[in-house]
Amino acid sequence: MLQHSIVTQILHKYVIQQPAQWRGQAFAPSNIALCKYWGKRDAAINLPVTSSLSMSLGQKGAHCTVSLQREKYDTLCLNDVSIAADSVFGQRLSKFLALLRSNADCYFNVSITLNIPFAAGLASSACIFAAIVLAINDLFNWHLPGRALSILARLGSGSACRSVFSGFVEWHAGIAADGMDSYAEPLSYNWPDLRLGLLLASSQPKSLSSGDAMARTVATAAFYKAWPEKVSHDLVALKVALNTRDFHLLGQTAESNSLHMHALLLSSWPAIVYSLPQTLQWMHQVWAA
Repeated sequence: MLQHSIVTQILHKYVIQQPAQWRGQAFAPSNIALCKYWGKRDAAINLPVTSSLSMSLGQKGAHCTVSLQREKYDTLCLNDVSIAADSVFGQRLSKFLALLRSNADCYFNVSITLNIPFAAGLASSACIFAAIVLAINDLFNWHLPGRALSILARLGSGSACRSVFSGFVEWHAGIAADGMDSYAEPLSYNWPDLRLGLLLASSQPKSLSSGDAMARTVATAAFYKAWPEKVSHDLVALKVALNTRDFHLLGQTAESNSLHMHALLLSSWPAIVYSLPQTLQWMHQVWAA
């Protein structure tokens, strides 16, 4: 499988035998895309159609603790509640952990503490998979470079490649079939007084996962062919805004990009609607201010 080939390229110098310490731990921030990642050119290894740019959420995200265990299975826990191995998320986590097993006797005890709602549109999967990669890197004392960590995290969740870093982060779409040129890197823009506020309309999981929604959008959205050009334009505008600290340009561009993405969802079939009545009410209040 291509996933295993990617992991082998990154970890060929490392052997998972005895950890450097009894446990590894790490925190990864959630991130909100100012220029969205929406659509995959290869779903198996989470390669995006376009590049994207995000802003991390400071101390909002996931803390992960990882250790090895003798039992021949992974133990998974989220916010002190066991994750069933046969659940959709449990299977997804175990499949990802299996990529990082270099021998049949390596099984993980993974404990995740999340301080944002799970699967509710705040990139919880992104910070969870990024935190897992960072914690395993800490456990074995690999000292992997940021690009390698980003690529590994991407295999678990596309946006996780951005949550490996803090601040403003760009995910390069890349063009290589093996995905080794598709990674995120932190940007040098500094805007210490910029704040991103969150209004929580609902903490319930989305009715349709982002992955399934992307697949439907790419396959059926009437205007998806125009999306890459929109992203290319918005990435340039966002970088100008960040470089000059132009708040109006930043907000206008990020809002336009988001609205275009949601328009793609509406033009899919069956149509996808993530916005709630409260969401629309808040939007009108902002526009009227």
